[in-house]
Amino acid sequence: MQFDPPLEEAILIKRYKRFLADIKTATGEILTIHCPNTGSMLNCMSEGCRIWFSRSTDPKRKSAGSWTLSETPQGRLACVNTHLANKLVEEALQRGVIKELLGFNQLRREVKYGQENSRIDFCLDYPNKTTTYLEVKSVTLGYDNSDIAAFPDAVTSRGSKHLRELAELAKQGTNTVLLYCVNLTNISAVRACKEIDANYAKTLQLAHQAGVKILAYSCNITPQEIAVTKSIEVILDS
Repeated sequence: MQFDPPLEEAILIKRYKRFLADIKTATGEILTIHCPNTGSMLNCMSEGCRIWFSRSTDPKRKSAGSWTLSETPQGRLACVNTHLANKLVEEALQRGVIKELLGFNQLRREVKYGQENSRIDFCLDYPNKTTTYLEVKSVTLGYDNSDIAAFPDAVTSRGSKHLRELAELAKQGTNTVLLYCVNLTNISAVRACKEIDANYAKTLQLAHQAGVKILAYSCNITPQEIAVTKSIEVILDS
């Protein structure tokens, strides 16, 4: 996926009210842009770091653009726009990058399912009349001196709910997959962040035991483009 319009580089002044960030562009402009990330963004930004944003040309829009990439304190690039994860995974599915999910003949988005009023990111229908339910999570939490990323970066009751829903389907014999889209460079594995959300980590383990397949794929990220590239390890507690 190429960034269109092209991203512009800037310096982060501060992020505030979750969805806003003040930045200073290369030409010295001070702008307020939208932050499309509801998480804590732990370890993927710091005041004074380099960021890349897309400038808006809509005169009715309140903010000047949207924050897309961040240079982390560990020197990695992170795609902080969580809305891009599903687009990246869909692109990878269509290109055959995700080897565990090849062969579908129909892809459906945002399908209602489950007992807790949920929507699955993708339903993949196969010629043999089976369907795979696929939930995608964007990972941006990395650490110093480690190439293992973690999810979530804040307590996520919604994430636990999705795991429960997938587990119930798996118990009924339905193919279910949770895919971590790792929007962070130089990462070789993903784990549950039990020090932030112990309940999520426990629910992930229970979902795995119920038959939910847990996958993780890393992304190649530059200020010009981003793409899902390869499978990486998922570390699950025994």
